Amino acid sequence: MKGIANAGQLRFYRRTSLQENHFYGTITTVKILAVSDQVVDRIYTLVPGGHFKGIEILLGCGDLPYSYLEYLVTVLNVQMCYVPGNHDPRYNLADKRSRAEGGSNLDLKTARRKNILIGGFGGCIRYRPDGVNQYTQSEAYLRAFRMLPRLLLNRIKHGRAMDILISHSPPFKIHDDLDTAHNGLKALNWLIRIAQPRFHLHGHTHFYKNNLEVQESMAGTTKVINVYPYKVVEV
Repeated sequence: MKGIANAGQLRFYRRTSLQENHFYGTITTVKILAVSDQVVDRIYTLVPGGHFKGIEILLGCGDLPYSYLEYLVTVLNVQMCYVPGNHDPRYNLADKRSRAEGGSNLDLKTARRKNILIGGFGGCIRYRPDGVNQYTQSEAYLRAFRMLPRLLLNRIKHGRAMDILISHSPPFKIHDDLDTAHNGLKALNWLIRIAQPRFHLHGHTHFYKNNLEVQESMAGTTKVINVYPYKVVEV
């Protein structure tokens, strides 16, 4: 798939200058709460206590009970976008249990929130033949290609393709692990190169020794952050 991926790097996704990019020209910052993978019991005390005062956007990076996301978006009273993880149900329009009420499932979509362009890519590497929201590297590339029309439209309309990419999986060789279930997706590396978001927020890989693990890395001009189990980001 490498040749196909390289061929997909179209000219209209060249990086704009800071002067052209309205996102970088904004004066005010937006405070974002990103969550993934683990229900944090303290959250139920921290949120009502005002610990997350000033949060304007809630982002879910997968593998959380939708009731948890619904609680957060209700109490914080903010806009929410999320993507499904490999332990989340397959999306079904007719089944309310397959979505989080009060938010937008951004899998393979983009949305504009607080003048920030957010794109989403759900799921992870396939490690079980019957796994839900799991994809081979080739399947993940094909899914990523489906985002190109929207990214092009954003580039034409807003002067940039994407400001923040949220995903469940990490990119390949960035914050991923050696076991098959936690290998990163190469399609995400490609998306980062094409869309050049300022931030890429993901989950899926868990930290057991925070002082020994890298939670933030740079991929070109994109800051990649593992938000497990939650992270406050200002953009």
